[in-house]
Amino acid sequence: QVQLVESGGGLVQPGGSLRLSCAASGNIFSIANMGWYRQAPGKQRELVASITIGGGTTTYAESVKGRFTISRDNAKSAVYLQMNSLKPEDTAVYYCKFTGPFISWGQGTQVTVSS
Repeated sequence: QVQLVESGGGLVQPGGSLRLSCAASGNIFSIANMGWYRQAPGKQRELVASITIGGGTTTYAESVKGRFTISRDNAKSAVYLQMNSLKPEDTAVYYCKFTGPFISWGQGTQVTVSS
């Protein structure tokens, strides 16, 4: 198994920025696709962004295109989500997902966008 630990969430005003980090344990990070998901109260968990093993392909939800950027550092076994121009509707718990020989989820980090 691999353990994922997210960090970087918090309270930010509309228009602000946050950078989420997800650190993975173990030594198989480099053979997994990684993704960021979010779940708002009363809503289903949804894909925000994903990145392939080598980082060559990224995908984004339409609602975050042009504002969020996913990246990874295989040497550090970490994946990041840079979030700019945040909106109140971005408020959610954000989860990191590891998709490799098995699937693993982090515990989540709260992002609250409010004035």
